[in-house]
Amino acid sequence: MVSAADRAKGPARTSVWTEERTGRGRRDTHPAGLDRAKIIDATVRLLDADGTAKFSMRRLAAELDVTAMSIYWYVDTKDDLLELALDASFGTIRLPDVGTPGAWREQLRALAAEYRAMLVRHPWVSALVGAYLNIGPRSLDFSLAVQQVMRNTGLPVRGQMGGLSAVFQFVYGFGTIEGQFTARCAAAGLSQDEYFRDAMGAMNKDPQLRHYAVASSKIMEARGGDTVTEMRERDFEYALELLIAGIEAMAARA
Repeated sequence: MVSAADRAKGPARTSVWTEERTGRGRRDTHPAGLDRAKIIDATVRLLDADGTAKFSMRRLAAELDVTAMSIYWYVDTKDDLLELALDASFGTIRLPDVGTPGAWREQLRALAAEYRAMLVRHPWVSALVGAYLNIGPRSLDFSLAVQQVMRNTGLPVRGQMGGLSAVFQFVYGFGTIEGQFTARCAAAGLSQDEYFRDAMGAMNKDPQLRHYAVASSKIMEARGGDTVTEMRERDFEYALELLIAGIEAMAARA
């Protein structure tokens, strides 16, 4: 909890996109060959490698081979830098042409797949999405594309945010779990299939857990897929089609 004394020092920053920079680093020598884009790229690389827990301005400075104070020529705080990196991650999403209303199903599938891929590619993004306003230019491009697709569906205006939430909060949850699982397997030095087999083997050997594995075995067999990737793809595609069918039904009802 923020104390009254801390609040008295100054109001909390709303967003790096709405605040003026203080230029706290301007007493330092301006580093040659450094700019904000390079700093953000290095930040994303470090976050991809180690996540937010190990990220620090000192580690970033070492990655860039500059002093930590040099970075403050371009950003005021670590939080500002994380927000900039978050927006950069949204810039990796390939946005479909959403100008054709009749093609909303394909547009929605494309946006969902791209958002999921971004969350898996950058597992640290999931925790930051809810921590910041997401009003950077790339985040807004994604949001505007999603909103346009929802308008294209024919849902009434009062239901469009509900449709957006149903689809993209599902994708957020799916991509978050997938990204964390992928990172866990990598940290263990195992492929996803090896990790899955080890986990299922351990459950089958444990008397207290075996009945859970048996209860779900028929569902897993019916789902099909020889690898974790194949099983995951079938689950994602089927769940997304359920949501699309629901949107179609609600649009028709309206």
